Amino acid sequence: MTLFPAMLEGIFSESILKRAQQGGLVEYHCHNIREYSHNKHRKVDDTPFGGGMGMLMTVQPIVDCFAAITSDAPQKPHTVYMSPQGALLTQKKALALSRLDQLVILCGHYEGVDQRALDSIVDEEISIGDYVLTGGELPAAVLVDCITRLVDGVLADKECYENESHSAGLLEYPQYTKPARFRGMNVPSVLLSGHHANIEAWRKTKAIEKTRAVRPDMLVGQQEEELEKTFKKGIVFDD
Repeated sequence: MTLFPAMLEGIFSESILKRAQQGGLVEYHCHNIREYSHNKHRKVDDTPFGGGMGMLMTVQPIVDCFAAITSDAPQKPHTVYMSPQGALLTQKKALALSRLDQLVILCGHYEGVDQRALDSIVDEEISIGDYVLTGGELPAAVLVDCITRLVDGVLADKECYENESHSAGLLEYPQYTKPARFRGMNVPSVLLSGHHANIEAWRKTKAIEKTRAVRPDMLVGQQEEELEKTFKKGIVFDD
């Protein structure tokens, strides 16, 4: 649900999102809230009661748009409002949302949305970070992309996302591809060894090191020393 569907339609027609639709694994539908306005000029905003800067999206077009697009649903679809005031989007949240049959996403604009619209249709508010954007379209695209790649069958194998940053409680290990040597920089020899146990141990160790350096907050509640002992025991890395 948006005032600017073209911003999203272009994103949904490219790359993995396009292939997911073509494969019948997901469907995306962009609904223009402006089309449901009762105002003859399709006006969807007005000044806030009590004064203040900017304009607010009005309640009527949003509620009527929602009613129209969900009229055939067997039950009210889970509805998310993209908002900087929402709970931070995490991989865990995306995984939970990926298991839903239907999801409605409301994109706000201007200075926000009349609270009565949120009270009427929204189940939760989600933010993609502690900053403010012009509207909810870009955050909605982020959420859709994050969810889509977790839907069964979209990626080649679950391993494609299960070992990624945030999925396993750690940031992802460094990765390399051909050539093995580039301008004096070499790929770690363990990755060329063919020794799968050592490669896995190296990856886990590097993931721990990366997380400790960049996001130490993610290690809270984890037994860091035990992790290191488990994956470094008896193995010496020369890179």
